[in-house]
Amino acid sequence: MKTILNRLINHEVLSKDEAKQVLVNIAKGDYNHSQIAAFLTVYMMRSITIKELEGFRDALLELCLAVDLSAYDPVDLCGTGGDGKDTFNISTLSSFVTAGAGIKVAKHGNYGVSSSCGSSNVMEYLGIKFSNDRDFLEKSIDKTGICVLHAPLFHPAMKNVAPIRRELAVKTFFNMLGPMVNPAFPKNQMVGVFNLELARMYGYLYQNTDKRFTILYALDGYDEISLTGNTKTISNNADGMLKPEDFGVSAHSQRDIYGGDTVESSAEIFMNVISGKGTAAQNNVVCANAGMAIATVKGLQPREGFELAKESLMGGKALETLKKLQELSK
Repeated sequence: MKTILNRLINHEVLSKDEAKQVLVNIAKGDYNHSQIAAFLTVYMMRSITIKELEGFRDALLELCLAVDLSAYDPVDLCGTGGDGKDTFNISTLSSFVTAGAGIKVAKHGNYGVSSSCGSSNVMEYLGIKFSNDRDFLEKSIDKTGICVLHAPLFHPAMKNVAPIRRELAVKTFFNMLGPMVNPAFPKNQMVGVFNLELARMYGYLYQNTDKRFTILYALDGYDEISLTGNTKTISNNADGMLKPEDFGVSAHSQRDIYGGDTVESSAEIFMNVISGKGTAAQNNVVCANAGMAIATVKGLQPREGFELAKESLMGGKALETLKKLQELSK
């Protein structure tokens, strides 16, 4: 690691194979905490290259405990996090709305690192069981339309990094990797990222896969469709720009989609929205994100996906999905 760190400090970059090997070595416990923290810090000071990101991704996918859910052809809705916006749990809510609309979902998530409340914090609070048992996961997606893949159970390679990430409490390149390393290897994906450069890198890497995908970056900094302004999109066939009007709604202010400061308040907002008691802004932003996921899978226009999402949320189907998963988790 000393040699790698000296090279990085001298503004050199790693090859894809070198980047992959570093992560394999981290997983094996070859480096101490200070070395890992220094390695993470380098990538807070400079941009990651496509080859480095690809190498890190390949290492984590190779080392993960894979679960085959291909029979269900699921979609994952996952943001990188790290946008510093502290919204409520939009992508997690959107996942239940998508499942309620009849699209199978393999939701990859984790505890919050750079935010106060990640997807797994809310799911755990609401009584959702975390498991890497294939039978339980198949039963979940079959009976409810969704299964929750809690990242630490599938990525043993990360156990040496998790405490350091918690102590640093800022976004690292592992935020960039999260959506790329879903252990179910879903063929459908909607990914939100925290800057335009990363959106382009994701686009480049995803175009070399067999995924149907939409990558999102809201131009005012959100890693999802925020409806506070326009959102850049990159998909299999085209780059585009989404406006709130494309979903038939008006823009709202940033404070309208602010999240809870604690797990309890985040869970309260989650339950209000999924129960059909959310504000117009909360409902619209969830349905816009779920709608884009539905549109990605089905090849629809954003407005058509939005209407199907609205039907799922306001018709109680998303809530029904949550209740079934809670029952199965007992």
